[in-house]
Amino acid sequence: MGYEWLEVALQALRGIDPAEVTQVLGARRRRPVPAEAAGVLLLTVWGRTLMGRPLIVVIRQVGDFDYVIVGAREMDEKQLVRFEQWEAGQS
Repeated sequence: MGYEWLEVALQALRGIDPAEVTQVLGARRRRPVPAEAAGVLLLTVWGRTLMGRPLIVVIRQVGDFDYVIVGAREMDEKQLVRFEQWEAGQS
């Protein structure tokens, strides 16, 4: 899969390094969760950075195997609990 940054999304990152985003997207254990915003189909990818930081990365498919990174943020407490439950069920 190829990922490109939406320029405005890259500029909007606050406290998250772009390398952390690519770590989550390339993580062996990541959870894809479909989403929709303003009628646009998106995919959120829940995962951890190499240092274990839990992030949600939002991407949009723009080709067969190409995606645009729309944004990224840390998980809130409720999301982290849900993600940890999912992680516990993984082998």
